[in-house]
Amino acid sequence: MIWDFQFNLPTRIEFGNGKIKELGRCIRELGGTKALVVTDQGIVKSGILKTVTEMLEANAVAYAVFDQVKPNPRDVDCMEAYRIAREAGVDVLIGLGGGSSMDTAKAVGTLLTHGGQISDWYGLNVLQEPITPLLCIPTTAGTGSEVTFFSVITDTETKLKMNILDTRLAPRIALLDPELTVTLPSHVTASTGMDALTHAIEAYTCNISEPITDALALYAIDQIVRYLPIAVADGTNLEARKQMLAASLIAGIAFGNSDVGGVHCMAEALGGLYDTPHGVANSMLLPFVFEYNIPADPEKHAVVAERLGAVRGDRSAEETAREGVRLLKKLAETVHIPKMKDLGNVNPDDFLYLAEAATQNVSAPSNPRPATKEDYLRLFRMAYEG
Repeated sequence: MIWDFQFNLPTRIEFGNGKIKELGRCIRELGGTKALVVTDQGIVKSGILKTVTEMLEANAVAYAVFDQVKPNPRDVDCMEAYRIAREAGVDVLIGLGGGSSMDTAKAVGTLLTHGGQISDWYGLNVLQEPITPLLCIPTTAGTGSEVTFFSVITDTETKLKMNILDTRLAPRIALLDPELTVTLPSHVTASTGMDALTHAIEAYTCNISEPITDALALYAIDQIVRYLPIAVADGTNLEARKQMLAASLIAGIAFGNSDVGGVHCMAEALGGLYDTPHGVANSMLLPFVFEYNIPADPEKHAVVAERLGAVRGDRSAEETAREGVRLLKKLAETVHIPKMKDLGNVNPDDFLYLAEAATQNVSAPSNPRPATKEDYLRLFRMAYEG
């Protein structure tokens, strides 16, 4: 943990059942007169997009829609959404859906204020001004993208996930309504919930954590461990949905001001090459990276293990932490996360390439235990064998 830090939360949070009814007021506060709603086909089919557009119409807000966001958002889709936004003359953006929709909306906002190609803005603190006002409405409890200042975009030429990282990217308002998450399919509830758990664990164990992010991360871990199995088993349980949405938000604030680590380095490489859903990739890799990292900080990993259900008793921190590995695998099984080998499209011949990509990830230096290409290669093989 570090004791010389900054903590940023540029986003105003509006949280509660029925909060979607405040959309018109929030848009007016942002000075918006014409919105681009950035979303995906799942949100269209669920009827949530219609709910949002009816709110916009009731508040006399003109709008255009880009509803072709894919998992692991691609640069070409960002450029197409930007074209639509520019032609429509929008002055406010709405990211509606999961992290892919919100990250795409952030990229569109970047292009509206900075121009050029999306690849021009990859990197840390390269933006010149705040992006077009952005309001995010998450419909999954997973990414925390509604409060982060990152946009992760797949470069379709290199098959690598690239990052825009800048506080100027932050959404102005996060509108979180647990009722919008009730229709989320159980397998998406599971993978996005495990994504949020990964955010919290890596925010807590990475080598640039600090006291505020530690406190947030531990709270998020507690709530996810308690409520994720309930939300997966019964999507209509509004209490579980509320707790999971709040935990995802809090984990997002935590890792947004701390960082992630080796799990994300590997998961983003996997997602860039195979288009593996991000939460699934994180879930499959988390136990193996967690175990690898234990020697770097046995005590912190033991604390996580206790949150997962381990009883320390008279055991050492390292012994307790290793119990956490088993509990992470058990939780993934409980919520029906597939094994890597079962995905069907993962080729072990690609592991050397994936290991190299993991070492190049922007978060690689934050992993608590340094990892070489050979280390990541071994971890990919272990995760594949399950």
